[in-house]
Amino acid sequence: MTFVGRGGHTGRMRRRRSEDPLVEAARRAGVDDPRILDAVAAVPRERFVPPESRREAIHDRPVPIGLGQTTSQPSLIAAMLHALELTSDDKVLEIGAGYGYQTALLAHLVAEVHAIERHEGLAVQARRNLAACGLEHVNVVVGDGTRGLPEHAPFDAMVIAAAAAHVPSVLGEQLVEGGRLIAPVGSSGHQETVLYRAQAGQLVPVRQLMGVRFVPLVPDDEQRD
Repeated sequence: MTFVGRGGHTGRMRRRRSEDPLVEAARRAGVDDPRILDAVAAVPRERFVPPESRREAIHDRPVPIGLGQTTSQPSLIAAMLHALELTSDDKVLEIGAGYGYQTALLAHLVAEVHAIERHEGLAVQARRNLAACGLEHVNVVVGDGTRGLPEHAPFDAMVIAAAAAHVPSVLGEQLVEGGRLIAPVGSSGHQETVLYRAQAGQLVPVRQLMGVRFVPLVPDDEQRD
């Protein structure tokens, strides 16, 4: 399978960085990597929300996407990707693709993107949204994010868009030595985004970034749709 990554996407930036409110929101969140700011400018967020919410897409806030899920505010996504220190050669696993907005940002930043979404309807929509932006070859699968994607491991980095009390240990085993993982960790009432590095197959916390509120990371033994 061929994957589209940095330099392989199609289309033009929708507006210059200096004119984009989502880019400015990312800057205010501490993101100064020009590659990430360019990706935010390049990805039309309005294509990654339901049609009735497209007018809301320009605002830096979460947007519901159905099935009790949301797409996070762009500045938070940008800050999490910034913490991962992604390179153009990286292979990345995303857990919780939703409508594909973060997936699209990753496709502008790294060589290979795999994404897991537990809701089949959302995965189908993510694929459609990505294809509409010329990103047909990003790999979006329906599955249990708590198990990772061992058939495509190892990964250089992972980003989890759902919260758990603890990050499943199997995910650390699917990272390269020194690989990075970022995830919201904690209960429904209090979560922190935590950056980890993989050492000998174990996830070692590096630092906490910010307080957040994400939907829960749900394993397959709980009902999906």
